[in-house]
Amino acid sequence: MYDVVVLALAEPADRCQIRVPVRACADALAGAGARVQTVTATSDQEIDQVLAQLDQARLVVATAADGQLRAVVRRMVRRAAPPPSQRPAGLPEHRTVPDLPPLAILPLDPREPGLAGRLGGPPDPAGVAAAVLGDRVRRLDLLRQDGSSAVTLDGALLGGTDPQGRAVTWQGRVEVDDVVLSDGAEPLLVGLVANADGYARPDGLPLVTAADPADGTVAAAVAVPVRTGWRRRLRVEVRRARGRAVTIHPAGAGVPCLDDGVAGELTRQRSWWVEPGAWAVYTGNPG
Repeated sequence: MYDVVVLALAEPADRCQIRVPVRACADALAGAGARVQTVTATSDQEIDQVLAQLDQARLVVATAADGQLRAVVRRMVRRAAPPPSQRPAGLPEHRTVPDLPPLAILPLDPREPGLAGRLGGPPDPAGVAAAVLGDRVRRLDLLRQDGSSAVTLDGALLGGTDPQGRAVTWQGRVEVDDVVLSDGAEPLLVGLVANADGYARPDGLPLVTAADPADGTVAAAVAVPVRTGWRRRLRVEVRRARGRAVTIHPAGAGVPCLDDGVAGELTRQRSWWVEPGAWAVYTGNPG
């Protein structure tokens, strides 16, 4: 039977919210005969200490937000990525990292399973325990990026609103491979870089109709306000493209950005590129 580490990221104010599902998962694992260790990490260094055990143990990541899961995968990438000058001969094409070891995702709030639910993983502690002890693994595309977080798992949504909740337009050049979605001269309501579908329909607007986290491409879209007809009626034009890489170069002031649920501001050019099949999750179901 396997050794399993259940890793929870920094406890929220309500400690019971994290203790209950983590303990339930650990009990289910122990009941199945696994040797279980539970760890609460509050820093990158503590995450690294857990990842150093992955040659001997399987990993469950307990998360209350997609950004917490991203923090773990980011450290996995940092640990596994070879220096550019020492690229291994067997590293797959279009990849900067070898296959990362699979992990299981334990949502701390089953009512909002987040990325775990969108990837088809089990929402409950018993199901997660069964998944990590099984052999069904789904390999997923990883979005690398040249920002500080280094990876994006779900997607990034660009654009903001005024105090009344109305969209504030911004300008920026948006390219997907050789396709230009915006040349930077026209106003944009919102922009999207998507690996999964967490941000596919902001405010009901279908920016991305189908985001597949395992198809080897990244989806991007922009929403452009356009006036048409003699009455100059305003409509929203959505432009979409898929490809290997997306580059966004904001013009002027910074643009609000929500990347895997983490709020920030895009102030300079950023690129995202897809690395097919670089990370993986235990699903417990055929995938």
